[in-house]
Amino acid sequence: QVQLVESGGGLVQAGGSLRLSCAASGSMLSINAMAWYRQAPGKQRELVAVITSGGSTNYADSVKGRFTISRDNAKNTVYLQMNSLKPEDTAVYYCNAVGTYVSGSFAREGFRSWGQGTQVTVSS
Repeated sequence: QVQLVESGGGLVQAGGSLRLSCAASGSMLSINAMAWYRQAPGKQRELVAVITSGGSTNYADSVKGRFTISRDNAKNTVYLQMNSLKPEDTAVYYCNAVGTYVSGSFAREGFRSWGQGTQVTVSS
């Protein structure tokens, strides 16, 4: 299928920046959209930002103007540049991708994959 590997999380002070990366690998035919979600302790997972294959983007209101999502289609990689970080941005960040792939029976099928998650901690 399709695997997603994230990197770039860590500990940063409020007002600082981090850049997350997520690389997709596998028997992909296409990746239609890639997104970042986050889940803070005791809270539901929420959508942070999404980008389509054509480059259209959408952001959660809480991160607009501070976070930027981008992708490198040639590398099947999505990035999340996070600036002006706040303690409330502390969460595990998950990469998500949807698209199509070639199955073991050589059929074209859809996929929706998640990364393993990367911790982002913002100290006050």
